[in-house]
Amino acid sequence: MGYRILETEDVPAYLRERGHWDDIDDIHVREVSDGNVNRVFLASDTAGNRSVAVKQALPWVRVAGPSWPLSPDRADAEARAYEQLAKVAPDKIPAIHGYDADNYALVMEDLSDLGVLRTVLNEGGSYGPHTSARIGELVAQLSFATSDFGMPSAERKALIAASVNPELCKITEDVVLSEPYIEHEHNHWHPGLDDLAAEFRADTRLRTEVADLRHTFMTSAQSLLHGDLHTGSIMVGERDGAHVVRVFDPEFSFVGPIGFDLGLYWANALVSEERARALGTLTDHGDQLRLSWEAFEAEFRRLWPARVDTFFDDAYLDRFLRRVWTESVGFAGTEIIRRIIGFAHLTDLTTLPDPVPASRRALVLGRELIVRRERLTSPQDIRALV
Repeated sequence: MGYRILETEDVPAYLRERGHWDDIDDIHVREVSDGNVNRVFLASDTAGNRSVAVKQALPWVRVAGPSWPLSPDRADAEARAYEQLAKVAPDKIPAIHGYDADNYALVMEDLSDLGVLRTVLNEGGSYGPHTSARIGELVAQLSFATSDFGMPSAERKALIAASVNPELCKITEDVVLSEPYIEHEHNHWHPGLDDLAAEFRADTRLRTEVADLRHTFMTSAQSLLHGDLHTGSIMVGERDGAHVVRVFDPEFSFVGPIGFDLGLYWANALVSEERARALGTLTDHGDQLRLSWEAFEAEFRRLWPARVDTFFDDAYLDRFLRRVWTESVGFAGTEIIRRIIGFAHLTDLTTLPDPVPASRRALVLGRELIVRRERLTSPQDIRALV
């Protein structure tokens, strides 16, 4: 039938057509779209015994409509990322029941019994016992398996070719890695930040360092990335008495620098800490960068003996991990800054009674992470800076 945009009333018949549901008389659908670019529906039966999520990529940015076109091909990138993640970290992603490439639609596990990590934190909750460690492990598992260490050269080249994601990479190159440092219509901020926004645009050293990170993002094809790994793309909660973590929405996935995924997560953790500090609700926020890095490094080292090319020795691994660390620190800084004076701000800050003091702290921290990343050589150095 070709590409069709699904409405709530279309979903029951669609699920039957795709072989996911037989009795469409006993299926109830509601739209729960929350992100900027896609539509999401939850379908369940009357008894509550069965449910699935349906996610469809629209041919435009959902919150803007047809005035901001965006290719739905990003759903292909998301499906590819899930395929790779299912091989190495199936316990950390939703179960995928099927992908419809004609309609750019994924049918997957319903995660609505879990909470979005950002919401949990904004409401005063903690990260829980394993969240950041699981994120570090997932990044290590995906990045090792899809790097030149974990994948034969010919397969790697095919993966790189298949995973090109030009439109969404361009969004990142612009929104995260250039626009906040120039005059641009996407940028906006609280009036109490006028002076810092102007200083950052006039800061030639900062701009040069961001340009360096931007070029790394554009040229460093280290491994397959999630590409948008923040606290809004992580679900957490309890199932059968166990703490579970599920990462979703990898539609920005492409082959790029490993440090970008880590940096996005760290930035969001650091901003969440500023929110908690402002509200007097600090719990385990300050441990999360360290916990995720330690888990990433430990898992990457655990996988290292299985590398396909043993010309890369242990001494090179040490050098490689230092480079990943340094780039992660820098990317964390760029994400903090763009979330405050660029496009798509964080509710961590915008919902504070007075967002200015925490936003100012976070902006200054972001700049320091970028310009001093070579000298910040450990999680302890970043704790001291915070």
